[in-house]
Amino acid sequence: MVLHKEDEETLAHHEQYEKSSPSEKGSDGYGSRKASVANMKLQNPLAGMSYEELMNDVENFVKEKDLMFALDDFQKGALISQKRTRFETIERLSEDEKNLIRREKTNRWKQPAMMYYMTILCAGSAIVQGMDQSAVNGAQAFYFPYFNITDDQVWLQGLINGAPYLCSALIGCWTWWNLLLSRFVLGLAVGAKSSTTPVYAAECAPPEIRGALAMQWQMWTAFGIMLGFIAGVVFSDVQIPAGQVDSQWRIILGSTAIPPLFVCAQVYMVPESPRWYMSKGRYKKAFASLQRFRWSRLQAARDLYYIHKQIAIEYEMQKGKNLWKEFFVRPRNRRAAQSSFFVMFMQQFCGVNVIAYYSTVIFEDSGFSRNQALLVSMGTGIVNWLFALPAFYTIDTFGRRNLLLVTFPLMGIMLLISGFSFLMDAETNATGRLAGVATGIYLFMVVYSPGEGPVPFTYSAEAFPLYIREYGMAFATATTWGFNFILSLTWPALEESFTTTGAFGWYAAWNFIGWVIAYFCLPETKERTLEELDTIFSVRTRDHARYYLEMLPWYFSKYVLWRDVKPRAPLYAVES
Repeated sequence: MVLHKEDEETLAHHEQYEKSSPSEKGSDGYGSRKASVANMKLQNPLAGMSYEELMNDVENFVKEKDLMFALDDFQKGALISQKRTRFETIERLSEDEKNLIRREKTNRWKQPAMMYYMTILCAGSAIVQGMDQSAVNGAQAFYFPYFNITDDQVWLQGLINGAPYLCSALIGCWTWWNLLLSRFVLGLAVGAKSSTTPVYAAECAPPEIRGALAMQWQMWTAFGIMLGFIAGVVFSDVQIPAGQVDSQWRIILGSTAIPPLFVCAQVYMVPESPRWYMSKGRYKKAFASLQRFRWSRLQAARDLYYIHKQIAIEYEMQKGKNLWKEFFVRPRNRRAAQSSFFVMFMQQFCGVNVIAYYSTVIFEDSGFSRNQALLVSMGTGIVNWLFALPAFYTIDTFGRRNLLLVTFPLMGIMLLISGFSFLMDAETNATGRLAGVATGIYLFMVVYSPGEGPVPFTYSAEAFPLYIREYGMAFATATTWGFNFILSLTWPALEESFTTTGAFGWYAAWNFIGWVIAYFCLPETKERTLEELDTIFSVRTRDHARYYLEMLPWYFSKYVLWRDVKPRAPLYAVES
């Protein structure tokens, strides 16, 4: 990539910062109280450029990329990007052009048809993800008996359920290893889809709705999980052809092939990601792609040029560096990684996918009939989706860390309620046993959906600096799917060894452990800029833990004893 004058100046600032002394950078040598100049430049690569410098840089850019036909749009767009909150003062903009920019804030959900179509595509991809996860819940009630996989073969049960997720009915499964292999192959699609769809949405969407679109991934995944449960109920008594007693599980798994057909058809009608085109040097196609996602050529030109400047800085920040080494060795990045690892790990070990994969079996063990268990399991999917909707509001108002601090102990309590309900006698107190198990699981889903449901992917997407964000998200995604497999593999054996009560207690304990770690070690990332996140993740974990340990008496005095106490000094300089 060819660098222009301003890019070279930014790189020089970055190199100067890297050579500065630890005292100038902060306590860990990487900027605990100051954001790096490079990341400040990433926040707005056009800051500090004079009008003449900016216009000349734009002209050089459009000549180099063969976009001279839109020079006027690119120059105006560069001015808008430079003066984000002061675009009203730009004399070159007409009143109609200013109205376009105003409406981005005042009518942010009024978008071109292609933006809505892309949103539907990404929602469909998330629905496919959810159905793939939960269809196994009802299907296993039929295919374990069909393949003579008995209750003492707990590791085989876990292995089949944990080897994601191919619609085996399409290719025919006549032995259990066919089913295992087909579900394993589906994991190739599950991993790719979960890591590419949110990125595609983020790269196509304008900043005003980017966060909300990122949230939609989790919400529509929850909707797909609900559909998977519904499929288990709808097809539990269906036999095709008539009298084919082993057809139910094939139809349940086969139903998950229907949504992908619609998604595949949609893919061919949306543009490729503009940022991907730019990474390949195909700027004309990137410009054409952006124009389909924006109301005007001016807005597309503005975003294309701005993205180009950010990519140039990112490229030079990466140049000559081992990014995996940067990922783990640089303290700021390492703390972002450990925080992302923690929230992704806890998304699995809070116990939610025990319910997603095994609730039908759990409800049968508690005393429900098979059809009743399928129906009650469907209810957990509906609750999961309905209570994911408030997260659109709470995640940006209440905060990521606060949501986890509230929901972790509640999830632990709900799992204990379900677990201890199994100690009730199934004959003398059957109603209480059933009510306790179902109530605990339902309330668990109510609490999970606005907490550990949306927080992990949102947190991981914003914790890392831009130049290693792709590596960070790959690491985070691998973490959640890896522990997803461990959970689904080990639950049958865990239940056999610990009893159902002990197994529920195991995951309840992890929720209480999660609360302790979140309170002492997890920074808040809500509504932080790149510079502020540099400051936040440059604070040592031990300092973070010490600060919140010292806050405990303050919280007790203020919220338990209701005393009038003086405010504590903030931990982060950005809060002062």
